[in-house]
Amino acid sequence: MAASTVINQPAAESITVNAARYLSLNEPPRRLKPQLDLKLASRAYLPRVDDLASDWVAHVAAPAFRLYRQRLGGDPIESFCSIGTGSGLDVLTAIELLGARQVGLTDVHAEVVAAAAGNVARNHLPAQPVTIESGHGDLLEPLRKFNRRYALIYENLPNVPVADAAEINVDRKSSTYVPPRREVLPPLVKRQMLDLHYLALAQAPDFLQPGGSVLSILGARVPLEVYLELGRLTGLEPSFLTFSWKHQADPEEIIREHARKQAEGFGPFNFYRAEILQNIFARVPVAESGARALDLERELRPERLDASAALAALKTGQRIAHTVVVLQSRFGSAAKKANP
Repeated sequence: MAASTVINQPAAESITVNAARYLSLNEPPRRLKPQLDLKLASRAYLPRVDDLASDWVAHVAAPAFRLYRQRLGGDPIESFCSIGTGSGLDVLTAIELLGARQVGLTDVHAEVVAAAAGNVARNHLPAQPVTIESGHGDLLEPLRKFNRRYALIYENLPNVPVADAAEINVDRKSSTYVPPRREVLPPLVKRQMLDLHYLALAQAPDFLQPGGSVLSILGARVPLEVYLELGRLTGLEPSFLTFSWKHQADPEEIIREHARKQAEGFGPFNFYRAEILQNIFARVPVAESGARALDLERELRPERLDASAALAALKTGQRIAHTVVVLQSRFGSAAKKANP
């Protein structure tokens, strides 16, 4: 993901986050400071600490981390890596909920990585030491110099390519990245705009411990079977850990971008009226949601809106949401054969 000359760059910010509220803890955090002091680089996407239902880490990643650890018997996940960390809140969440003590983090911009690494170093408790490895650049590649393998890799990467590299520097972006990529990608990946997710999974076997996993946090705006195929194409063993929903953050911008790409032949991309998803998922326990994902998708089929219809509904004042899936791609026996 190439960087370019900065224009109209937003100012850096500092925010304070109540850790217990952000992570839905019933008691003070055990490994983090109660009040997280975050310095946000100008290009880092702002966490939605005042609207946790729209925040990727608090609303989607944190429940997935809890479930992942529970299914492994509750033992700490000692080593963790985040691709495209932004503020570093995902890494701090892993330290508290997974018990991570060895953490890696990357992002495309040096100043974002420096700020995120500082946030991690500053906000864990001194009595709970953490080793931090960080680097800026393309996906996992900045961490290759450490010769480290992680038990768990986390990614929540952008989907929408922008036509002009300068555009990505105008404001904080969560859904866009700068093409082109030099790699030849499968047509399915290109059509559904999953380029970076695919490339992250393709790199992952070089950085995963045997039996380790990648958790891909995906706005499920395309059919779920596409995500399973995404894992298979990279030689990993895919399954759904959780299936849930969230309000569409920055709805006008992001739905408009998906509608534009849909008109160009990508997708189609699926959205829903928020009340529909709220009612259906209210009766689905998180621990069961991954196994029920395909059935729930079929139940929702009559309610889906493509990107153009979602944009029209948004303009009438309706709140738009989308489903979210956590794809677990395991580095197991099949992956070893595909990646000798």
